[in-house]
Amino acid sequence: MDVPQLKRLVAQVAAQCKEGREMVIVTSGAVGAGMGALGYDRRPVSLAQLQACAAVGQSRLMATYEKLFAEHDLTVAQVLLTHDDLADQDRHLNARNTLVTLLGRGVVPIINENDAVSSTELKFGDNDRLSALVAALLPADLLIVLTTVEGVVENFGTKDARVLPLVERIDAGLESIARGTTSATAVGGMASKIQAAKIAVRSGIPLVIASGRRAGVLASIFAGEDVGTLFLPKPTRLKGRKRWIAFFHHPRGTLTVDEGAKRALRERGRSLLRPGIAHCEGTFNAGDVVCLCDADGLEFARGISRRSAADIRSGAQSREEVVHRDDLVIL
Repeated sequence: MDVPQLKRLVAQVAAQCKEGREMVIVTSGAVGAGMGALGYDRRPVSLAQLQACAAVGQSRLMATYEKLFAEHDLTVAQVLLTHDDLADQDRHLNARNTLVTLLGRGVVPIINENDAVSSTELKFGDNDRLSALVAALLPADLLIVLTTVEGVVENFGTKDARVLPLVERIDAGLESIARGTTSATAVGGMASKIQAAKIAVRSGIPLVIASGRRAGVLASIFAGEDVGTLFLPKPTRLKGRKRWIAFFHHPRGTLTVDEGAKRALRERGRSLLRPGIAHCEGTFNAGDVVCLCDADGLEFARGISRRSAADIRSGAQSREEVVHRDDLVIL
């Protein structure tokens, strides 16, 4: 762990708390801290080794946070989450209630994936996505992702490199300039941050990607200075249940719909009926979340299916409702 850097970041968070802002931290570092203690010089590959590093490193990480925040007379709380905690509706609401209660008591929640027991996180997970999900869970007013670069960099590694100050729309061109990571301790990279931005902005939450090494970066962001890359949110914020449907599940299947059905869903707010489905992929039950794609394979919506995959495949001539509009989210 880079304790001097942690100390600088904690001081900045504490200063914002003293100004009356409610601050939640999503932290990385458990696996990295455990790697040092267990003698690894590169991130392990096997699940058991990763979980062992996380188990050792998480306690060290929290002990450091607790000590540093205590210097500012602030109390911290450890909150470890797995994907299942956020996908299950009751546990999802319990997690939100816990965070809201902690914030109401002036506590700084420090959140991490429960790496020591969660195989799911170590397959797909990164803290960029987790931070966006936590922001959507609350929902937050702003998500800040601090990294090792100044923001989203166009023409990275060339003399023409420049930081994009503003992103109004996430498109294929923006995604093409994102890079992964070559760090020995990290997962993700700018590509994962762009995916996190998709969740945040669709939830109606602005996001800033900036350098965590920049002096006073949080104060600069809150002062509205030209720092990092600002992603503008969609003008309307999704309601809590819609956010839960859209972002907190691994979809169990895919429904490819025809152009008429796509227009009815997107432009007229209709429900999806069986005749509009051209193809059904996957094995899922009624009540599972599925992707809705167009003929080009582009996912444009998610929803809760009221029919199983088997029922959909067998009901080609039926006019039955497959995804009700109340259970549908246009992405």
